[in-house]
Amino acid sequence: MIDKNVEYYNNNADSFFEGSVNADMSVVRNRFLKYVPYGGKILDAGCGSGRDSKAFLSEGYDVVAFDASKEMCKRASEYIGREVLNMRFEDISFDKEFDGIWACASLLHVPSDDFPDVLQRMKKALKPGGAIYASFKYGEGTTVRGERVFSDFTEESATKLFEEAGFEIASRVVGGDSRPGREDEKWINVIGICQ
Repeated sequence: MIDKNVEYYNNNADSFFEGSVNADMSVVRNRFLKYVPYGGKILDAGCGSGRDSKAFLSEGYDVVAFDASKEMCKRASEYIGREVLNMRFEDISFDKEFDGIWACASLLHVPSDDFPDVLQRMKKALKPGGAIYASFKYGEGTTVRGERVFSDFTEESATKLFEEAGFEIASRVVGGDSRPGREDEKWINVIGICQ
């Protein structure tokens, strides 16, 4: 499932970069940063274009970014001016290193059976009290859109997923897509706090 998605991003890296790099995520980033100490360390998990890494860096945060797509890593590295790690969620092995994890439109490609392991890896990477942000397309279950496969969630299913992984839900907001022409698409935005 993930390989097909990675292949998509490798093959469409330029168009995906151009279509996402200017999306205005400032409202959601600011909501997340309320739970991250100023200047804290953030893991941008599945960073795509590097848009949010660049924003966090410019605001004084320490950022480690990664993406599973080698082609997206190249573009994001060039965009933010620092190395972006080429790794997958299942490669996360950090230990209490981050004040926050930003997983914007990236965890949505994790197969449902893999979520318990991936979320435990993320929880282990966070310092106690650290925050995780994740966004998913609004819906239920596994869906295929074009060449990509998604795990969709609602408020209830996203809450259950994160609470079962040991996170306390701090924020849960349904919102639209910030990319032009996609305003009708709904997303569920979740912020969880590491217990």
